[in-house]
Amino acid sequence: MEFDRLKILIGDKIELFNNIKILLIGVGGVGGYVLESLVRSGFQNITIADYDTIDITNLNRQIITNQENIGKKKVVVAKERALSINPSANITIIDDFINKGFFENNNYQFDYIIDACDSVDTKAYLIRYAMDNNIKIISCMGTGNRLNPEKLKISKLSKTYNDPLAKKMRNLFKNTKYLNVPVVFSEELPIKHNNKNIGTVVVVPMTAGALCASFVINDILNKK
Repeated sequence: MEFDRLKILIGDKIELFNNIKILLIGVGGVGGYVLESLVRSGFQNITIADYDTIDITNLNRQIITNQENIGKKKVVVAKERALSINPSANITIIDDFINKGFFENNNYQFDYIIDACDSVDTKAYLIRYAMDNNIKIISCMGTGNRLNPEKLKISKLSKTYNDPLAKKMRNLFKNTKYLNVPVVFSEELPIKHNNKNIGTVVVVPMTAGALCASFVINDILNKK
């Protein structure tokens, strides 16, 4: 069976993943590897949200991309890939940008939120909503302009450094409980260059995605 090698490590605890409901925001460089990790670990109920389409510049780092699906919606392609791995998975897609009011205007209920988006406003909204409503969340900080995946780690937002995105979030949440949110961040200083675009290498976002998924997997297992 497809999960036999995982069962060697966790046995029947894999059944704990069956009813867990996860919201994944972003299925690009980081989020694509989150989804890959969750589906290959037996998670059945995953909602993915992303409003973007696949661009040729995504090919160097985003696992859902290839030469044949350039121009297609990321959520559609991501769902197809997830179901090609585990056809019994329940993948719900939201082809939209998540703004304030998303939860208040919908009946979605989740056990975990994984934030793999780039928007500061969306990150702040997700963190506030999750912590105010006792929903577990892991938020990924910046992975661009870095080369060393060994510098990535899981920590509280309050403990982050060398990360401009995390600094913005710390300033936004100064002296609040939201500084305690768990995040994935890099200790590596971003590489400076003169190009207006952000430089990327696949090994950094893929590792960040694996860490986000690992947070959820181990949190479930440790609770039991």
